[in-house]
Amino acid sequence: MTILRNPTRFAIVGLVCAVTHNAILLAADLWRIHYALSCVASFVVVVALGFALHVRYTFQWPATVAAFWRYCLGMAANYPFTLVMFFVLCDVLGWPVAVAAPVSTVCLFGWNYLASRWAIVRNAPVGLRT
Repeated sequence: MTILRNPTRFAIVGLVCAVTHNAILLAADLWRIHYALSCVASFVVVVALGFALHVRYTFQWPATVAAFWRYCLGMAANYPFTLVMFFVLCDVLGWPVAVAAPVSTVCLFGWNYLASRWAIVRNAPVGLRT
């Protein structure tokens, strides 16, 4: 199945993005910055990093402005889900951000793959899709 052709490359880029995202959230938590704001900072950094790595390494597809905006849209869907997860895990259950951040990251892995692929190689001829 072509949708699963590059899972290793996606996993490598996903790991880089996940580590970056979690590092931003953990650093912000140490500075007592609320997770809602640190998620915005992480979004800006990780979207730029993730898009650049996915177009060059994961999907090996030309970067376009339209693909970037689709990628932003797909990744923006993470924000409300992440906030809900953090609210439940941190505010309701009392978990520390250091635990909630990786849990929410793992929960979003599948969505991120589908959204990334849709954003970057959406209009590719069927034989060229990765």
